[in-house]
Formats: sequence, structure tokens, C-alpha cells
Amino acid sequence: MKFIEALKLRSKLFFLFILITLGLVSVGVMGFTHINAMKKNMDALYFGSLIPVAELNEVIYAYGGLSSTVFKASRAEISPSETVSDIENALFSINRKWKSYESHFKRDDETEYVEYAALEIKSINSYFSRVRGATLNGKDLSSISINNLEKKVMRVDEVIQKLINYEMSVANYERKKFLTQYDSTNGELGYSLFIIIIAILIISYNVFVSIRQDHTRLEISTKRLKIANKKLERVSYVDSLTNLHNRRYFNLVYDRELKLAKREKNYITFMMLDIDYFKQFNDTYGHIEGDVALKAVAIVLKETLKRPSDYVFRLGGEEFGVLLTKTDESNSAKLAREICDSIRSKQIHHKNSLVNEFLTISIGIVCCVADESLDEEILISRSDEMLYEAKETGRDRYVITTNVSAATPQTIEEFSA
Repeated sequence: MKFIEALKLRSKLFFLFILITLGLVSVGVMGFTHINAMKKNMDALYFGSLIPVAELNEVIYAYGGLSSTVFKASRAEISPSETVSDIENALFSINRKWKSYESHFKRDDETEYVEYAALEIKSINSYFSRVRGATLNGKDLSSISINNLEKKVMRVDEVIQKLINYEMSVANYERKKFLTQYDSTNGELGYSLFIIIIAILIISYNVFVSIRQDHTRLEISTKRLKIANKKLERVSYVDSLTNLHNRRYFNLVYDRELKLAKREKNYITFMMLDIDYFKQFNDTYGHIEGDVALKAVAIVLKETLKRPSDYVFRLGGEEFGVLLTKTDESNSAKLAREICDSIRSKQIHHKNSLVNEFLTISIGIVCCVADESLDEEILISRSDEMLYEAKETGRDRYVITTNVSAATPQTIEEFSA
């Protein structure tokens, strides 16, 4: 069945359809052929034996009627005209039935006796013809010997009865032959159908197994493709160094969360974070240590901001962003304080920092209740202004505001170590 495995899925389904169709056509042709053969056998049995028997019985019945007519005529119970009419009708019927019987197929061992019977019938018909002629001539039929009449009729009855018995024996023989052939035909048909069905089942099973394997391979390929797509999606939305969300993902999430906050009239907070004197850090310790510092900051942000609704981004270089929802200004300030303290507690040496001997960070924060009048750019611009203010006032601190108007912002809280 290797050729099945080599076929494509559509070809396998088409092959299965052709196979079932050919199987059904084969079954139909075989059934029709065998039923037609049985019909021919039934016709042979019926027309070859049953009809001849019926015709011979009608001949015997007609002779019985002739005998009764002559007997009545001899006793003057019927008129001469009735006698002539009955004899003519009976003889006509007998001759017609006998000719019909003779026209049927006769076996070699039957022909001789049929010829003998024909002579007997001709002889007795001649007798009744003479009776008819005598009646037409007005002769008295009372002198007819009834005993002789009965002997003639009994004689022809015996001859015809032997033919009937022969036809019956032939019918029984044909019936047994037919039943034997019928059983044989049924056996052959059943065996053939069994072979065809088994063959179709075996091939169909192999086709279905192959289709199932194709389906399994397709499912595996689909799963792998989904995993690959997720990896690609992750790569497209995740910063490879820090494993934080990147700027591209920020653009997507920022717009979505801002619209949701506006619809629900919730707090929304945006933090802009920047490592203090990071250029000097890279110049002093090298870019590899700079990358280590960036990863350390990313770890602190992820450990501090654990809610599903807390989003942390690396916006570029040493700049990070944090987007919070349903967090008021006091809690936002608390989180910012924890971030600054955690970064400092890492004790990453920074000997060229003008703020502290260890690595520090500055944060600009904007927190407000979102409504339809809130401009989507204002949070970013205000947080950038707050970050600038934090740097101008000494770094290693956060500055937070709730003012999102176009006027110069009024800071509501400023924290430093």
C-alpha cells in the first residue's frame, strides 16, 4: 500500500471514492447477472413444464366434456344442434391445445411417445367426428355403445396422463436442478461479494490510516507553525536583551489601554524611566557591563510590577516605560519609590556617577483619571517633562504630577534618596 501513502490527501479521497464506486458497480452487475440467470431458469421451468401440463389437463378435460355430450345425445337429453356445436367446439379446443403442446421443446426420449399420443388423439378425434357426422345426417345416436366410448376416452386419458406424469417428473427434475443452481449461484455471489467487501474494507482501511497519518502530520505541522508564529510574534514584540516589551508593543498596548481607561473612567499612569549617567557607565565599564545593568533594571521592574495590567517596556537605549491602570497617584508614587530603592540596592558600582556610587535611576510620572478630553500624547509628553525635572533636581528620584493640561505642570510630589 505504499502507493497510497505517496498520494496527496485530495488524491486519496478521490481514490477512495473511485474504489467504493467500482465496488458498488461490481456488486450491482453481479447481482443483475445472477438475478437475470435465475429469471431465465424460472421461465424455463414455468414455460417448459408447467404450461404443457396445464395444456394436457385441458385436453383431458375437453375429452371428458365430449364423452358427456355423446352420452347425453345418445339419451336424447340434448338437441342434435347442441350436440354438433359441443363436439365441434371441443374438437377445435383439443386440436388447438395439442398443437400448442407439440410446439414446445421436446427431448429426444419424449418425441416418440408424443407421436404415439398424437396418433391416439387423431384416432379418437376421428371417432367423435363420425359421431358429429351421424348427428348432422339425422341418425339415431341411441345405438352408440357407451361402453366402447368410455374405453376410447379412458385410453386417450391414460396416454395423455403418461405425458402429464412425464412432464411433472421433468418439472421436478428441473426444479431440483434450479434449486441446486440457485444455491450454487447464491454461494458464488455471496463469496464474490465477501471478497469484494473485504478488499474494499482493507483498501479503505489503508486509505483512512494514510489520511489519519496525513491529518496527524498536518496537526503537528500546524502546532509547530503556531509555535513558530508565537515565537515570531514574541520576537516582534519583545526586546531581545531584557525580555521586556519593546516600543512596537508599547504603541499597541498604550492605545488600547488608554481607550479602555477612558471608557471606564479609570486611573491611568505612565512612567518614563532613565538610568542616570548611563553613557558614562558604558564608557567606564564597557557595553557588556552596560547590557548587564540594563538586564538588572529590567528584572527590578518585572519583580516590582507583577499585576497582569502592569506593562513594562524598554523604549530604547537606557530608557524604559511603565503603563499602569486602576492605580491612583499615591500607589503610583509608592511603586516608583520601590523601583528607585531596588535599583540602588542592587549595588551596581558606578564610580563616575555624580549622584551615587551605585547605579541609580530617574523617573517621570503622570497619573490621572482618563476621560474623553485626555489627549493620547499628553501622558508621554508630561512624563518626559517630569523625567527632565527629576534629572534637573538631582537624579536618583521620581517626580509625579496629575496635571495633564496644556499649562506648565505643577508637580505634586518629588522624591529623592
